[in-house]
Amino acid sequence: MKKVCTLLALCACLFVQAQAYKGKGDLKAQVGLNTQDHGTGIFASADYGMGENISFGVTSNYLLNTVEVDGEGPKFKDRFDLKVRFNANIGNVFKLDKSMDIYPGLDLGLKNFGGHLGFRYFFTDGFGVFAEANTPFAKYDSNVEGFEKYNNQFVFNIGASFNL
Repeated sequence: MKKVCTLLALCACLFVQAQAYKGKGDLKAQVGLNTQDHGTGIFASADYGMGENISFGVTSNYLLNTVEVDGEGPKFKDRFDLKVRFNANIGNVFKLDKSMDIYPGLDLGLKNFGGHLGFRYFFTDGFGVFAEANTPFAKYDSNVEGFEKYNNQFVFNIGASFNL
């Protein structure tokens, strides 16, 4: 019975006409898991639609689980990152279903200038999931060592997305 209910709920989600990116005035919030080499934490973002395929936003990471070196852990400045970002929401360019969106973009943060590639899928009008990969293109300090590598390397985020 449990399997039948799960299957019915999944099928019902497939017939909902949710929209992943609506264009100008669209507001999204995302929260999820941030994973990177030697650390995991919380990721949060908000994006605002400025046009048919363009959005701007802000993201933040905070690492909760990190590796200690010689009995010493990273400081707050090593665990935390804040970025502003630009997205090109191109799901409609690839003629994806309205409930899906692909969004490559650029971000400028406290530690680097980088890029990201993300994917959103909305089950309902207000709730969906996302996955996002971020990488730095130019680090502010070219010789990063130890805890400076946190939030200054390849990062993967996964979690829930909300229409506001």
